[in-house]
Amino acid sequence: MIDELDSLGRMQSKCMKCDAKYIAESSHGTGNMLRHIRSCKGKVYRDIGQMILQSNASGAVENRPSTFKFDEFREILALAIARHNLPLQFVEYEGIRAVFSYLCPEVKHVSRRTIKNDIMKIHAKEKTKLDELLKRAPGRIAITSDCWSSITTDGYISLTAHFIEKNWRLGKRVLAFSFIPPPHTGAALAEKMTCLLKQWGIEKRIASITLDNASSNDSMVETLKYDLDLVSNGDYFHVRCCAHILNLIVQEGLKEIDDVVLKVRECVKYCKGSQGRKQKFLQCVQHVSLESSRGLRQDVPTRWNSTYMMLDSALFYKKALLHMKATDANFVHCPNSDEWNRIEKICKFLSVFHEVTLAFSGTKYPTSNLYFPNVLKVRLLLKEHMGSADRFLKTMATKMNEKFEKYWYDFSTIMAIAVVFDPRYKLQVVEWAYKKVYEQTADFELELFKNKLFSLYNEYASSTPTSTTKHDENVRNAPAIVDQASDSYMEVIYTLKVLFFQFNIIKCYCLFKLFTIFSLLFFFF
Repeated sequence: MIDELDSLGRMQSKCMKCDAKYIAESSHGTGNMLRHIRSCKGKVYRDIGQMILQSNASGAVENRPSTFKFDEFREILALAIARHNLPLQFVEYEGIRAVFSYLCPEVKHVSRRTIKNDIMKIHAKEKTKLDELLKRAPGRIAITSDCWSSITTDGYISLTAHFIEKNWRLGKRVLAFSFIPPPHTGAALAEKMTCLLKQWGIEKRIASITLDNASSNDSMVETLKYDLDLVSNGDYFHVRCCAHILNLIVQEGLKEIDDVVLKVRECVKYCKGSQGRKQKFLQCVQHVSLESSRGLRQDVPTRWNSTYMMLDSALFYKKALLHMKATDANFVHCPNSDEWNRIEKICKFLSVFHEVTLAFSGTKYPTSNLYFPNVLKVRLLLKEHMGSADRFLKTMATKMNEKFEKYWYDFSTIMAIAVVFDPRYKLQVVEWAYKKVYEQTADFELELFKNKLFSLYNEYASSTPTSTTKHDENVRNAPAIVDQASDSYMEVIYTLKVLFFQFNIIKCYCLFKLFTIFSLLFFFF
């Protein structure tokens, strides 16, 4: 209380923290004091939530206001439960409620039913945003799908959309993860897929669908072709999962090395079998001066790349395993010298497939333009090792080539078209590759490819109002062979472009330009 009266002769009080004055007449009650406490700038914030700093409009740092917004709190809580896959009962845990009460004594605790309704509201709001995003996407939408079975044998189907956003960013959104009752036949899958696409209103805007090689997927695709509005009558609609095909190819080759794989697998199991063995293996690693941070990798038999990483890690710790064999009489699964040589050859051979799998599995960049050069790399690698003097590698490559020919004997036309639009490769690389692969029938295959390329272009150009008649005429009259370059010249061009893509971009780009300049000088002089 202070002795000074206001202009109307009423008693006043002064805040001890900020020196603000307010009416203190007994007839006014305590409302003035309570309102001032909420907005006092000199108040000491003692609880954790209010000690968090924030910036105001002018950029100055200040304490967060003590006003608690309950609606925002519920929304943040619902998002946290959905993001971290927490149970709905989380909000009813006594410990969690004690934390919330400590941060804000005025908080109103919610039940699991309330938080469930909040999550459903957020889902509806986000679904509306995604629907608007898909509508604004200027082009067609590519979709990927796969099926899983839970531990309880319930079937689920996923649907993911891939598209170019209006600002030219690569967009990817999961549209559905839905229960699908048996039977999982092609007709049932097609019906479910059509229903999901219609829910989002994109059934007339689909470009392609990427699936694994299950027979039911082939039946589903044939059914969907009649229900959707597709480019080129659905000729480019079905795209087989490249990573899955690579897995099938390599698994076929691994059958020839089962004895070596089993030995290495038993080695890893033995070294990880107990804490004492782990400690003994680490001592062996230190004895041969190797890094222990990398560790032995144990594979999953259904995933070939895990088998490759297991063999690669075993090869890295070869000296440690040999030392362990010499010091531990119970360690009987260590490969002999011939088997270690086989493992080294296998790792070198499979490393190419591992790099290709990593390239195909990228999610932050487009991968369609990577198909052609990488499949070509695999094809030439298998062809090279099929003529190898090493009987073991020759047998392995022959087995893998049989599976390769089953799925990739013919290049995927739409993927070859994608590499034409890649400025690092263009049409010349496709011509060179066709000559390498098809040999006598290369000209015929190239003519078919170019006809499909120009047909696809004309289909898009006819539906685009900005296309010009003169440009269309130039495309229709394009020559059959753009450049009759020699094989040796194109081989160097292709190699440089692959280097440009895989290694140091700036250096290889300069090297490529320099080579082109010298080639022109040689041509003219």
